[in-house]
Amino acid sequence: MTTSAGVRPIFASRSNFFPATLLLPSRADYFVLKPKHSGFYSTSVDVLLGYLGVDTLVLSGVAGDICVLYTANGAYMRDYRLIIPHDCIASESDAANRAALQHMRTLLKARVVASNRVR
Repeated sequence: MTTSAGVRPIFASRSNFFPATLLLPSRADYFVLKPKHSGFYSTSVDVLLGYLGVDTLVLSGVAGDICVLYTANGAYMRDYRLIIPHDCIASESDAANRAALQHMRTLLKARVVASNRVR
């Protein structure tokens, strides 16, 4: 079943369903190993994004005040536009998460929005 917005809901009653299967890569996906906090540090991601003609990045993750923030900083320094879904990042504390979001909004000129507003 798909909603009018094209979203396929996940039903918790399906005991044999694993939500992570929605994230399985396809043959068309690219892989970049990230050795440190920023997705740009010692990776080929900038070259790959340039090859693909990408100018806007939507960033999310579980280390909002570290990895997401450092990747956002690297993206900003390379003139990418940034969209940060505030309900798709997490940090070890709410205060650290709020500070990271504020930093990305004000200093990195990121568009910080709810995930359902990402376009």
